[in-house]
Amino acid sequence: MLVTDLESIKRIAAEKESENEAFRNFLHQQQPLQTDVQVHSLNQQIAPQVDCTTCGNCCKSLISVTAEEIDSLSEVFQTSPAKLKEKYIEESQTGQMVINSIPCHFLTGTTCSIYSHRFTSCRDFPHLHKPNFTQRYFGTMMYYPLCPIIFNVVEKLKEQLGFNSYDRQ
Repeated sequence: MLVTDLESIKRIAAEKESENEAFRNFLHQQQPLQTDVQVHSLNQQIAPQVDCTTCGNCCKSLISVTAEEIDSLSEVFQTSPAKLKEKYIEESQTGQMVINSIPCHFLTGTTCSIYSHRFTSCRDFPHLHKPNFTQRYFGTMMYYPLCPIIFNVVEKLKEQLGFNSYDRQ
């Protein structure tokens, strides 16, 4: 059974902080490629069961944007890329671009107002289909108390790997 209530996830996540730190150490003892296979499989099972439009928590953090996405969105809004950047984008000295507002300008309630044109980083979230889960664990766990998909994938992964926090404390 999946946990999808955001308040419950937040509460349970707070209770499991030390357990999740122990799990990080445990993961480093596992075969990374096999862990990726398990995470990808769990993500494929769990993600379709979660309605992301009832949450929107991922839209309340930094969102990366590419130049191509700015060009595409400027066509949708019928404005120049420069005007779109001026209004919505912050660019670092190294050229990395992010939405200049938290939450995202395009979040309306818990849904994306530009969903069919959303950015790649939004399409890919929660990034559980990507390789190197063990190396990305720290970043992923920043969303563990916020994202029902991540929360449930991590909890099911603990079960599959036979992780028992009480044996590790």
